[in-house]
Amino acid sequence: MTQTKTVDLHVHSDKSDGSFSPSQLVDLAAAKGLCAFALTDHDTTAGIKEAVAAGIRQNIEVIPGIEFSTEYLGKDIHIVGLFIDEDAPAFLAHLDSFVHARIERNREMCERLSKDGIDISYEKLLEAFPGSVITRGHYSRYLFEHGYVQSLPEAFARYLGDHTKYFVPRKKISPSAAVELILSVKGIPVLAHPTLYRLGGDGLRKLLCILKEAGLVGMEAVYSTYSAGEEMEMRQLASRFGLLVSGGSDFHGKSKPGLEMGTGYGKLFIPESVLTALKEKRKELFHV
Repeated sequence: MTQTKTVDLHVHSDKSDGSFSPSQLVDLAAAKGLCAFALTDHDTTAGIKEAVAAGIRQNIEVIPGIEFSTEYLGKDIHIVGLFIDEDAPAFLAHLDSFVHARIERNREMCERLSKDGIDISYEKLLEAFPGSVITRGHYSRYLFEHGYVQSLPEAFARYLGDHTKYFVPRKKISPSAAVELILSVKGIPVLAHPTLYRLGGDGLRKLLCILKEAGLVGMEAVYSTYSAGEEMEMRQLASRFGLLVSGGSDFHGKSKPGLEMGTGYGKLFIPESVLTALKEKRKELFHV
């Protein structure tokens, strides 16, 4: 009996807040028997070319992707883009503006932390995590490694959470704008981990109505933290809104202990057929 090939369509590298390099992710995917994975770093495509090249060498398909942080009703909503053209000039211009907003936010957060006696600066974060787009995940690791906290969760509770005095919100685009931007470069927009937003049933359905009108194609109905009931509910919701099922581990490496690429916390299973359906939809939309 032929074993079903599996994929992982939500993975992070050290170009954002993961701990594995793009090439190391390809090695890991090969070791775990995946036939494909999507590199979906936060607001950056810096690792895609390295991952794709390594994938060719190891016969692992790497789907060029990204994960946009957007804002809706005061909540941080993530939109994943799959099969993006990361070299499109207009797309790159948008990414530059996102990076600039992140830098300004990070400098202010460092200033607030420094005023309370923490030896930190944006330059020190860049030195500690070279080549990365600095996120709060990097702050937590810095604070832990320099002895200011005993654990990564403590770093968020004391210093990095939305309700702490050190947190600085970053200017974000709307989820609809992210969907439209992904479509503009012939990508497939996917709503990431919808249960995590705690919008409630009516709230999530309203968001899906808005995003479907903007052109949303898929949603993560399969995800590492879902219970069997949540997965069933998300699959039914995807079907109701005419959305394709996507899924991923949201693998970050060291910052999410116990969460593995491809299998999540042990029960994640995303067959290759999920990727095939997304590819077919992309051909239908863009004639590629």
